[in-house]
Amino acid sequence: MKLKVGIALSGGGARGIAHIGVLAALGKYGIHPEVVSGTSMGAIVGVLYAAGYQPTEILNIVKERKVHKIISWGLPSSGLLDLDKVEELLREHIPVDDFSSLKRTFHCAVTNLNSGQIELVSCGKLIDFVLASASIPIVFEPRIIDGQTYVDGGLLNNLPVEPLVDETDLIIGVHVNHNEAMKEVAGMKTIAERCFRLAIGRNVVDKFDLCDFVIDPPKVRQFNTFDFARADEIYQIGFDETENRILEFFDQLDLEEVMAEKKRRQLPK
Repeated sequence: MKLKVGIALSGGGARGIAHIGVLAALGKYGIHPEVVSGTSMGAIVGVLYAAGYQPTEILNIVKERKVHKIISWGLPSSGLLDLDKVEELLREHIPVDDFSSLKRTFHCAVTNLNSGQIELVSCGKLIDFVLASASIPIVFEPRIIDGQTYVDGGLLNNLPVEPLVDETDLIIGVHVNHNEAMKEVAGMKTIAERCFRLAIGRNVVDKFDLCDFVIDPPKVRQFNTFDFARADEIYQIGFDETENRILEFFDQLDLEEVMAEKKRRQLPK
């Protein structure tokens, strides 16, 4: 019996490049998730993967286009940065702006500031929602879509596993905001980032219980949100963490238990 695998990719800025390494390592061992769910940088990596790009191609897109340089610095009315050039990158690599054009099912998590609710979008116009999912509050301008104001999905749901519960047999969760204790927290930038990471980290804990396998590489914590210039290092951490634990993953593939757990998750609460 072939299991339908789903993967949820968290936000994390440049740390999200580790997702690419995770996907590459899984692919090396014949694991190719058919359903992808993502938020923020996880949404950007996830949509490119869902569009059919191989992990090495996604890494090359990040490196060749120098994502750390294409983010436009300015002073828009509602944020310190804008994502216009990231939008150009996405439109170049995903020419049909619709979820239905993707080769894999893709769910994008966004926070609706008007309703105060998380939305998991999987149909209709695509690119605006991916950009909204990556719009870290204050740092990036929010996206206005159909009269509603949207920002980073990680604000309310930084590991959007919910769509995978009913659609897949096996769920892999990849979290790149490892929040262990820090010896020193100094400087406004470090303090602000630490506060945001701790806040969004609280909405992830319960999501781990919905996953069959969680990849949460502790080494990514040494990188900050805008360390895109260190893409190779971050990619390798994701790859190595996954490869080091791949036997553990296969050991968990008790088909009867996986299907029993799937049924338990779907029972009404």
